[in-house]
Amino acid sequence: MGTTSSGRAADARDRDSEGRARNARPRDGLGRPLPYGADGVARQPEGVVRTPDETVAEAQALLDAGRPFHAHEVFEDAWKSGPEAERALWRGLAQLAVGLTHAARGNVTGGARLLRRGAGAVEEWAASEPGRRHPYGMDVAGLVAWARELARAVEREAGALDAAERAPRLRGTP
Repeated sequence: MGTTSSGRAADARDRDSEGRARNARPRDGLGRPLPYGADGVARQPEGVVRTPDETVAEAQALLDAGRPFHAHEVFEDAWKSGPEAERALWRGLAQLAVGLTHAARGNVTGGARLLRRGAGAVEEWAASEPGRRHPYGMDVAGLVAWARELARAVEREAGALDAAERAPRLRGTP
């Protein structure tokens, strides 16, 4: 087994306390791995159970800060820990955040595809039952319109965009 320039075993894998593989490399604000030892952005803790309102507020703060990858992790926690009836909503919101992440990284195809997939998932969830247009104060129709317009813009502009500048307002305009 060789070693890397950081002194780590080349084929060793980072593991959590249960032995599951976890990448401990630092990451930048868009979630891209940085070299071991580099200064990165603090990672979102995994498996945090939040109320829906806490989820929306924390995700919005991360989106506003230009950190959609980290917002995706907050939505993913809600998707995995929330009630079954809401999992499609949180999964769709996570896809929107990942779409914005890819668009900010300059990945035109992946960004546009995930923005559209997330918009479709959120829209389908909202249409499945009456009264789902404004879950936890979020404007589903507004988010869907934002995502579809951003997908078109990503394809038109064909370059990396500023994630903070293009972040959605989960609960409409402030």
